[in-house]
Amino acid sequence: MDNKDNTKEANDGTVTAPDGSGRQVKLITADDAIAYLKAHPDFFDKHAELATELGIPPRVQGPGVIDMQQAILKRLRSEIDRLKTERTEIIANSKQNQIVQNRIQAAVISIIQATTFEKMIHVVTHELPDLLDVDFITMAIEANADAPKRVPVRGVYVLAPGAIDAAIGPEKHARLRSDIVGEEAFFGDIARFVKSDVLMRLRVSSGSPDGVMCFGARDPEAFGPDMSTELLFYLAKVLENTIRAWLDLPE
Repeated sequence: MDNKDNTKEANDGTVTAPDGSGRQVKLITADDAIAYLKAHPDFFDKHAELATELGIPPRVQGPGVIDMQQAILKRLRSEIDRLKTERTEIIANSKQNQIVQNRIQAAVISIIQATTFEKMIHVVTHELPDLLDVDFITMAIEANADAPKRVPVRGVYVLAPGAIDAAIGPEKHARLRSDIVGEEAFFGDIARFVKSDVLMRLRVSSGSPDGVMCFGARDPEAFGPDMSTELLFYLAKVLENTIRAWLDLPE
């Protein structure tokens, strides 16, 4: 069977679509394309990638004359590459932020689902490190000068009065450090392994001394001053409220 083109051109410059629908389709001519480009002189500024695909040749310039077309195209290509790189970074950061949020949510659920106060402390100091992908998590609370150096719960330490203000700063809620030597007051025997840390202040009750939630890492760059603390601050607030509820303390 002879396979002929079923497209039929009419006198008015339209053709019948070859799909059998009988639709009339306007032919795009070279004059139409020229008229469109004249009406939209910034077309190739907005679609710089087409200039290369269409093989638009550089303009012939005299000695010492800058080819503005090529300069513009070069700048636009550079801008497109930059935007692509930024988009990739934004997507990667968004995925990482979602992972961190999911871990914090899992940690919060574990804290509030603890069936006893002692179990809650165990969750914080023994289970949260795995959930949050952190090497060490401890807790500490200020007490009187003659208080024991450690309460009878593993991972919880007693600090001298004023120790938290001295470490974090008065009225500050957190301290983040990189490339450090861990402090025994906050990490006990594991302090020698801590190379970066975060201290989050815990203000459980107006009638009780401040405490602190301590995050430690073997990696010197795992934590640092530029790190965002919003999610850790949220976790600390949850822990404050849960401790207050278990001990029936006023706000």
